[in-house]
Amino acid sequence: MSSPSSSTPEAMSPGSNANLVPSIVINNKSQFSIPTQSSTYSNVSCSAPACAELDRSGCSGTTCLYGVLYGDNSTTIGFYAKDTLTISSSDILPGFFFGCGQNNTGLFGETAGILGLGRGPTSLISQSITKYNGVFSYCLPSTSSSTGYLTFGGEAPENFNCTQMLTDSSMPTFYFIGLQSISVAGTKLSISPTVFSNVGTLIDSGTVISRLPPAAYSSLRDAFRQQMAKYPMAPAFQLLDTCYDLSSYETVDIPTVSLEFTGDVVVDLDILGIVYVVSLSQVCLGFAGNSDAGDSGIIGNVQQRKLGVFYDVGNKVIGFGSGACD
Repeated sequence: MSSPSSSTPEAMSPGSNANLVPSIVINNKSQFSIPTQSSTYSNVSCSAPACAELDRSGCSGTTCLYGVLYGDNSTTIGFYAKDTLTISSSDILPGFFFGCGQNNTGLFGETAGILGLGRGPTSLISQSITKYNGVFSYCLPSTSSSTGYLTFGGEAPENFNCTQMLTDSSMPTFYFIGLQSISVAGTKLSISPTVFSNVGTLIDSGTVISRLPPAAYSSLRDAFRQQMAKYPMAPAFQLLDTCYDLSSYETVDIPTVSLEFTGDVVVDLDILGIVYVVSLSQVCLGFAGNSDAGDSGIIGNVQQRKLGVFYDVGNKVIGFGSGACD
């Protein structure tokens, strides 16, 4: 970001439309950019069309202000600005709109911001539509020491299986997909497809743990517990209620879990997409149930580990490929 360019670690989120680069340090951890160091930086005027596209906006004099509240209650408020975004030496987006955070609270951790990959008008995907045609893909690595990727443009690899990208009229910028069924250890669970279709399921790398409708989660949890019955249980961890103490075992048999989507697309989850390892004495089923049966399901980033995920907004498809990264 900026001219001359400076690198910033960003958290990417298909569930977000706002692009955020804080201009202050958060808890002495987040890196930051200083507008005065960039020759191409400028604040957006309150009267500019780009300001009107924001979900929440205000004015400080003639300068446009933005505000974002995230699902985990993190917040950011600051100036809406534009600058040059350099993705690579051959991928440069001048006049890129983003939020320059002044007041940021919550769980931003060590990232310097959020790269919004949603379908809203302010997202990177919409701002780069003429360059990348609304196409991007990524693979989330299984550990912080492994390598994944994020790419823009191109076509789905031949070994990817694609399902229909759906739209929920109440949340049109999110990416919804048709989850049909769940299998554990090769056996499809007895869950009515309407349990999923009545509320919908969205996919978001910015959400950590997948959420399922209560009836679906209960069925998954019961089947998983049955397969893991020979191992001692451990205390729950936060919202994860099915955990095991595996510290005394050299080898462990974790049952397979598969998700089936519209179009007979079956995705076999990696073992680290099935369990969330707090420690060897607390290995948990990496799913949680929604408290309200009317809430949408979410495929979070734990379940996406080592999966190649391909988005094509124009053709309205989402593809999956197993083992796309380490």
